[in-house]
Parts: sequence; C-alpha cells; structure tokens
Amino acid sequence: MLLLIIAASAAHAQVRVNVYGNYVFDDQVDNSYSYGSEGFFEGKIKGGFLGGVGLEYRLHQYYGLELMYMRLDTHAPVDYWDYNSVIPGNKHTNLDLTMNYIMLGGVRSFKPNEKVDPFGGLMLGMAIIDTKNPETGNSNSATKFAWGARLGTNIWMSERVGIKLQAQFLSVPQGAGGGLYFGTGGAGVGVSTYSTVLQFALGGGLVFKLGDQHPSTAH
Repeated sequence: MLLLIIAASAAHAQVRVNVYGNYVFDDQVDNSYSYGSEGFFEGKIKGGFLGGVGLEYRLHQYYGLELMYMRLDTHAPVDYWDYNSVIPGNKHTNLDLTMNYIMLGGVRSFKPNEKVDPFGGLMLGMAIIDTKNPETGNSNSATKFAWGARLGTNIWMSERVGIKLQAQFLSVPQGAGGGLYFGTGGAGVGVSTYSTVLQFALGGGLVFKLGDQHPSTAH
C-alpha cells in the first residue's frame, strides 16, 4: 500500500535535476583568541570551483525539497605552532584540501512564471573534509555538520531546460582546526581549538524538468 501511495504521488510530482557550477571565494580561518597550551593556527581556504548535482522533488508549484552533492578541491596555506616537533615552533604548510558537501535543502519559489522562477531556501547536511600535508604525507578526514542558504533564479530556455543563477552561503561550524589539518604527527599536534568555515559562492548551472510539468498549485 505504501509503495502504491508513493508511486501515485510521484506520478503527479515534478522532479528536477540540477547541475551546479559555482566559484567559492577565499575564507580566512584561525583561532587567534586561543593561545597558551592549545597553540594557535591561522590560514586561508583558497577559493575554487564548487561543482555538484542535485535531485529536486516538487509536489507544489511553490515548494520543493532537494538532495544535493557538491565538491571543492583546493589548497589551504596555514601557519601553526607545532608542540610535537623535535624543535617546537611556528610551521607553515600548504595543505591539499577536499570538501564534500551532502545537503538537504528546502526550495521556495517566488511568483514563478513560464520564463522566470526566482527561488530561495535553507540547507542542512554535512561536510566531509579530507586533508593532506604534502610535506609529511600525513592525511586526515573528518565529518562535520554543515548548513547553508541560497538565493537565485531559474531562467527557462524551454519547457524542460533552464539556466540557474544563484548566490550561495555555506557554513561548517568548528570545521577547521589543528587536530584536523596540521602537523607532523597526525592529529596530536597540541592544537585542539577550531574555527568555523564560512564559504560564499556565486554561480549557477543548468536545471532539467522531469515528470509532470504542472505540479499542484494549491496553497
């Protein structure tokens, strides 16, 4: 019975496939207010291409829900204090950094028509952060809570294909830290504090409509 209900709902729903291409700007990370025995770090997550894909499920003309995956491959030049070194002191490295976002986002359209579909929404999910220190060969990975917001518009080139333009903000609270990123001995580098990752992106992509072209318009 449940499968029949889901199948019936899907038959009257509109499914959209979104392909994303955004540019992410540089983000400064540091724990400037945490010195002493915890050490310190400061650096920058360099900007780059944030690409991805999303599957958006709409049962209503104005509301939808999207599951998306986005990936950023970049570098993070970092200065940090290494207590575990033979000679403790300030170190510098340029980390290889990959950020994988898996997000579930609500979509709210504002007075859409056949040509233009403005939208906005919030996103919740997780960031899988992988780092490698090319100087030592050490690597590390962590999964962190992430959230975001976006605002943009779809410009329909045909009944089923459109161009997506958007501004997007992503945040990973406590997403950058000494224990995750730096050091010669893995996680135990004497730096245990963290900094929130804040990433702002501009870009867009393509959107493709599948299924019913006229989802419910009831409020």
